[in-house]
Amino acid sequence: MTFKGRTAFITGASRGIGRAIALKLASEGANIVIAAKSVEENPKLGGTIHSVAAEVEARGSGALAVACDIRFEDQVQSAVDQAVAAFGGIDILVNNASAISLTRTEQTEPKRYDLMHDINVRGTFMVSRACIPQLRKGTNPHILNLSPPLNLDPKWFGNHLAYTMSKYSMTMVALGLAEELKKDRIAANTLWPKTTIATAAVQNLLGGEMLMKMSRTPEIIADAAFHILKRPSGNCTGKFFIDEDVLAEEGITDLSGYSVVPGAMLYPDLFL
Repeated sequence: MTFKGRTAFITGASRGIGRAIALKLASEGANIVIAAKSVEENPKLGGTIHSVAAEVEARGSGALAVACDIRFEDQVQSAVDQAVAAFGGIDILVNNASAISLTRTEQTEPKRYDLMHDINVRGTFMVSRACIPQLRKGTNPHILNLSPPLNLDPKWFGNHLAYTMSKYSMTMVALGLAEELKKDRIAANTLWPKTTIATAAVQNLLGGEMLMKMSRTPEIIADAAFHILKRPSGNCTGKFFIDEDVLAEEGITDLSGYSVVPGAMLYPDLFL
C-alpha cells in the first residue's frame, strides 16, 4: 500500500518518536499533520511543530503544523478541521502524545495523575473520536497508539500505578476501537519498543545520559510503524505490536544500526 497522497495525523509529533514517524511517512509520500503543543522550542526538549513541518516539506511532502493541546476538545476538532481543509481528509491517526511520571501512589500528586489521564487516556480517546468520520472515508485507514501490550503482572502496577493505568487505557482504546470499527475496515493497533528509546523523556526523566547510551534511536519505531500502516486495514487490527517483532516479520533482523552506541548493551523497556 503506497503512502502517496495519504494523510497522517500525528499527535506529539514535534520531537522524538512522533517526529521520527512523521519523517518516515513523509519520505514515503504522505502528507503529515503535526499536532502538538510546542510552538516555541524548549532547549531541554528541542523541536517545534514548525521545525518538523520544515523537515517534512524538505522530503517533498505536504505538512500542516497545528498547535494543539489534546486535552481540549475544541483544539482537537479545530486541528482535524484544518487537516481536512488542507489535505481533504485523514487516512492515518498516530496517537503518540503522552505524559509520564514513574511515581508511587503517595508521590503522585493529583495534578500529575490528571495530566497523565487527560493526555494518555482522554486525549487518545477524543482524538480518535474526532478522526473516525474522516478515517471512515480514508484509504486503508489505520489508528496506531504508542502504548504497551496488556500485561497484568503486578510488578508493572506496584511501582508506578497511575502511569501504568494510563498507558494500559491507551491500549484498551485501541482494542475497543478495533472491534467497534471492524465493519468499517478501520484498523486499530498498538506499538511498543522492546528497548528504551533515546528521547527527551529518557534523557530528562528516566535515566539521563547513561540510559540514552543503552537505548535505540526513534527510527526503529518509525520503521516498525511504517510496516504496520502499509498492511491492509481490514485484516490487521486489534494487535499489540512490538517493534522488533514487526521488523522480524519483514525479514529485518540486523538491528545494530538503531543503537545509539553501536554494540552497547540495550536496556529493556517497561511492560515487557
